[in-house]
Amino acid sequence: MTASTLEPSAARAPRPRFPAVDRVGSPWGDVDPADFDRWSWQFKHRIDSLEAASRYFELTADEQEALRVTAGRFRFAVTPYYALLADPADPDCPVRRQILPITDEAYVRLGERRDPLGEEEREAAPNLIHRYPDRALLLVTDRCPVYCRFCTRRRIVGRVERQGTKELLAAAFSYIREHSELREVILSGGDALMLGDGMLDFVLGELRRVPHLDILRVATRMPVTCPMRVTPELTEVLRRHAPVYVMTHFNHPRELSDRAAEAVGRLVDAGVPVYNQSVLLRGVNDDVDTIRQLNRDLVYLRAVPYYLHQCDVAEGIEHFRTPLATGLDIIDALRGHTSGLAVPQLCVDVPGGLGKVTVQPDWVVERTPERIVFRTYTGERGEYPEPPRRQR
Repeated sequence: MTASTLEPSAARAPRPRFPAVDRVGSPWGDVDPADFDRWSWQFKHRIDSLEAASRYFELTADEQEALRVTAGRFRFAVTPYYALLADPADPDCPVRRQILPITDEAYVRLGERRDPLGEEEREAAPNLIHRYPDRALLLVTDRCPVYCRFCTRRRIVGRVERQGTKELLAAAFSYIREHSELREVILSGGDALMLGDGMLDFVLGELRRVPHLDILRVATRMPVTCPMRVTPELTEVLRRHAPVYVMTHFNHPRELSDRAAEAVGRLVDAGVPVYNQSVLLRGVNDDVDTIRQLNRDLVYLRAVPYYLHQCDVAEGIEHFRTPLATGLDIIDALRGHTSGLAVPQLCVDVPGGLGKVTVQPDWVVERTPERIVFRTYTGERGEYPEPPRRQR
């Protein structure tokens, strides 16, 4: 029998289906599809006020009040595309919770920090954070297509919606050239892909000309919130400066539409590796079934589930935070029950700028000089003998 005559196995699991975004009956139902599919149109027509939000969402009293009282604390804006992923009637929708503020956001709790990652004291040059020995973070913009309500950099993001300029970034480039210990630079902001293709090409080109830099990363939520940004022209810019890694930010399976899947596929097909960093959010994805499905779908799309981030202690987002035990339980339930390709690292960014640590469930139940006893994914115990100590 030839390969062409083989029938698909009845036992094979169905492939993921990534739904199309339905504009019928929405405020954007009559928009020309060519306009809707331009990222510049999406940015220009963002929902960014209480009045605009009320035309799409059936706002609760708390959401209406929150849009008023949080306006001076953190900007509100969402692309029409991403709004269509949310349920306009259900305030518990996992996408909607990432879009709309609630009044809890207006209060600062004990332990929350304006700058939870200690970036300001580690600003080596304007817009350049040098926190790790061989890596630096270059903040190229304060703009985002959508302002996620759990943002850790809310103290600066969206304040003036300023793009980086060649003049503004000159000091950062000079610092990078002078510090040969740097091997990697991450472009972030804001959303790094808010830069136009020409400016992005310039920034990546300046960095790629630094002989001691090996790796460039671009941190973006565009594949999630505005996948129209991932054009053939953009992928050509990224491919030109390879290796460039795209670090994106899917938090829930509902965010994986057909357009998002196309954007991820376009990047990977162009040789641009895509890594995903989810944030563990109460009421959004704090259960194993959600994380399992999300990461299985990402792996199918050839995107690597890299980190599951413990939510940072930024001001006004305590209602999103989960106990560390929640993340540990999720990782424990994933291991052995789904592909290792779909198991991310649970990561905590230690407050005060002390850096990231990864945390694992405790699978070692006993340790002696002669043996280690493990708890397996089935709950059984198994021994691993230690090698005998050699006499010198």
